[in-house]
Amino acid sequence: MQARDFIDALQADFFAGVPDSQLKHMCNFLLSKYGQDPQHHVIAANEGNCVGLAAGYHLATGKVPVVYMQNSGEGNAVNPITSLTSPDVYAIPVVFVIGWRGEPGVHDEPQHAQQGRVTNELLDVLGIAHMKVGTSTEPADIVAAMEEWQPLLAEGKSVAFVVGKGALQGESGGARDNGSSLTRECAVELVAQAAGEDPIVSTTGKISRELFEIRERAGQDHSRDFLTVGSMGHASSIALGIAAQKPEKLVWCVDGDGAVLMHMGSLAHAGNVQQSNFVHVLMNNEAHESVGGYPTVGTIDFPAVALACGYKSACSVDTEDSLREKLLCAREAENRPAFIEVKCAIGSRGDLGRPTTTPRQNKEAFMKHLED
Repeated sequence: MQARDFIDALQADFFAGVPDSQLKHMCNFLLSKYGQDPQHHVIAANEGNCVGLAAGYHLATGKVPVVYMQNSGEGNAVNPITSLTSPDVYAIPVVFVIGWRGEPGVHDEPQHAQQGRVTNELLDVLGIAHMKVGTSTEPADIVAAMEEWQPLLAEGKSVAFVVGKGALQGESGGARDNGSSLTRECAVELVAQAAGEDPIVSTTGKISRELFEIRERAGQDHSRDFLTVGSMGHASSIALGIAAQKPEKLVWCVDGDGAVLMHMGSLAHAGNVQQSNFVHVLMNNEAHESVGGYPTVGTIDFPAVALACGYKSACSVDTEDSLREKLLCAREAENRPAFIEVKCAIGSRGDLGRPTTTPRQNKEAFMKHLED
């Protein structure tokens, strides 16, 4: 089914979401039609934000909004679904469009396995009627479902379309360029060199994939790296938790802008606890690159935010030389907790692989490295 036909069948004029590769053709169409217009289409920081924006739209217009997300985002959305939009509270109807990663029987990455199994069960628990959109689904099926669900929406209940792999086709996205020349993989390699034997926690997506391949090229093992393949936005909290329990070790976090924006409160905690053995490096390309390069919420002065939250030092770099200099400065205890924003280009190698070890193997090797 063409993404534009799917969207037309929803008969909606407001969409808020967090991009997902399963919904890339839908995201491409919405960006080509609306761009990021707060009256019609918003790419938000996290899925809970999307539900809040949708609620505001409904309160202002009386119309039914659409919220789109990867199924991993259901967890972020549960609280506003149960305590805001629920028929037991404000009865605000929402049409959810959920990319089904980890669908049973369909090959996917390990971090999607459990969420894939419980995607529909969670919707059942939340009282949200739902329908799978597969490769054989037609626009008429979407129209029929929307007609069938009108009484539910009128009662303030929400409904959901769960979109399987390859179900939506059509729109291709144009290549984006943020003007940066420093590649993220080069920047990650410089961090790995600066860290030496120190433990590194890397965020979900291509940053962890690049770190894994950097170690492979150098003939190094992977024991000093915790590759956070899921739980987007929580890598810095994991690193901070390690730093608190291992004060004799300098702990590095290599983060992404989309991840930091998703759970920005982690910056406030890191700045408040003043962990002097914590270095936070943010790779900022202003894009959700792992799911298609879609823009994040906008231009943010991350160093200013970090300083306001209590980090002892914060800076922004965009060249190899300036990054090397600031990484060296971050090794000085009086500058920590330290925050370094690296402005890097959108894009990665076409042959970028994935970790060949399992998450559990990664965990066990990393824990042994911390003990040693």
